[in-house]
Amino acid sequence: MKRKWNVYVPFLANEFKRNLAYKGSFYLMILCSIFAPFISYYLWMAIYGSAGGGMLGGLTRAEMVVYVFMTYVTARVVNVDISKEISRDVREGAVVMTLIKPLDYRMTLISKAMGGALYAFFAPAVFVWIGLEIYKVAVLGMGVTPLPRCLAYLVSMVMSFFIYVLFDFCFGMVAFVTTYMFGMNMAKEAILGFLSGQLIPISFFPEALQRIFDFLPFSSMIYTPVMVYLGKYQGMELTLVLGRQLLWVVLLYALGTFLWSRITRRLIVLGG
Repeated sequence: MKRKWNVYVPFLANEFKRNLAYKGSFYLMILCSIFAPFISYYLWMAIYGSAGGGMLGGLTRAEMVVYVFMTYVTARVVNVDISKEISRDVREGAVVMTLIKPLDYRMTLISKAMGGALYAFFAPAVFVWIGLEIYKVAVLGMGVTPLPRCLAYLVSMVMSFFIYVLFDFCFGMVAFVTTYMFGMNMAKEAILGFLSGQLIPISFFPEALQRIFDFLPFSSMIYTPVMVYLGKYQGMELTLVLGRQLLWVVLLYALGTFLWSRITRRLIVLGG
């Protein structure tokens, strides 16, 4: 088993190195990406200011600051798009090579995604996280996040990563039908930004909608790990939300296995 997993480690390492290859692009990406959470921050501070402070959607003003920046940290790590690579492989015919190689196509994509996620964590997610902890203590008057809660957040974020990637693999199977997915990818990103709580916390929605969102896997991608970090889930409730995430990992893996077997069974390649 260990030898089998070692086959995919180079894919992870190469993807991490590829992202570090161009230093100019590396620093420019960090500079540009950091603007997004600050835009959200000032927007939400304006909303809380017009509402006279207090609590909105179950979150205080200080908690919303934490939510905005931890949403950015989580999304940077979790949102690794593999459906675009699937679409490119199908369009260029490279997917055919996966059928003759002794490698699992999905595991190859997941390994690359893990390399991209590690890169995103260290540049610049972890620095934003550290800066947020300093800001919490120095400006917001909040305490440092306890280590057990940080560990629970990391566990939840890892499962969020697999939920997103496995869902994106299933979504990428559409490429075998349409062959061009640019528009569908744009729509997917917009819908996921809404359903995952990345744009608006799910606690802001009516209770009936919250229950529907809880039933879907999307809230487990961003909203759940951030709320774990905020300490909104404790004890048995924390165990249940982590168990729900694990269940979605298993279900999406099974769904991806089924879709891939159906697609490859019907795949026809012309030319040579």
